[in-house]
Amino acid sequence: MNIIQAIIIAIVEGITEFLPVSSTGHMIIASSLMGISGSDYTKIFEIAIQLGAILSVVVLYWRKFFDFSKGQFYIKLAIATVPALMLGFLFSEKIDSLLENPTVVAISLLLGGIVLLFIDRLFSSHPVTEDKDITYNKAFIIGIWQCLAMIPGVSRSASSIIGGMQQKLTRTLAAEFSFYLAVPTMLAATCYKLFFKKYPVEGEELRGYEIVFSNTQNTQAFIVGNIVAFIVALLAIKFFIGYLQKHGFKLFGIYRIVAGVILLLLIYAGYLQ
Repeated sequence: MNIIQAIIIAIVEGITEFLPVSSTGHMIIASSLMGISGSDYTKIFEIAIQLGAILSVVVLYWRKFFDFSKGQFYIKLAIATVPALMLGFLFSEKIDSLLENPTVVAISLLLGGIVLLFIDRLFSSHPVTEDKDITYNKAFIIGIWQCLAMIPGVSRSASSIIGGMQQKLTRTLAAEFSFYLAVPTMLAATCYKLFFKKYPVEGEELRGYEIVFSNTQNTQAFIVGNIVAFIVALLAIKFFIGYLQKHGFKLFGIYRIVAGVILLLLIYAGYLQ
């Protein structure tokens, strides 16, 4: 992976991570179109640049994350993170195999788009307007919804936001809680892929960080990718919150449907394997 390819994937990650359109799905397609999908470094890179996206949330909502007087906030995030951690641990290999399948991404984009077209009507009652009113039970159920994002193309953002709205949160609060929840969830996944999981490389088994720092090109791609993902994610979050308050999810639903159909056509025509 060269620097240009790293920047392109980082831009895709930054734009799509917090929008309900599936960052993983878009990165899989981008890497496939550039002919770099399937390599161990590409898989690691697509996880590792989430660090930049995570940092953007912490920076934007630093008052929330560093207000240590409100311990319930951290407990709720921990509770909501548990389902994803458990399923991720139990089905890690199966999830990784799905990540290599553009057809799964295309179908998930299409079906998820149909859901987003009607989500505002389906969950129209929003009495929960502040995060202090999110109970531990609601946090856990939102965490269960988030687990749907383990299917490539579903979108962690979309599934957790839908879970929040199903638990009577307003659109804005559901989106913000989804951002908060991204930090421990994505950090855990990134740390596992970088520091614990081993990858077979030329007869050796190396951990993710060893591959990242195995040569200058990989290291540069990692650093540049995270910087780009951080900047783009900052802008994407600000845009998303403003747009969501005024317009809802319909546009994102239409986009997902169009993207899913185009991907299925590309797969059928043989442009994507």
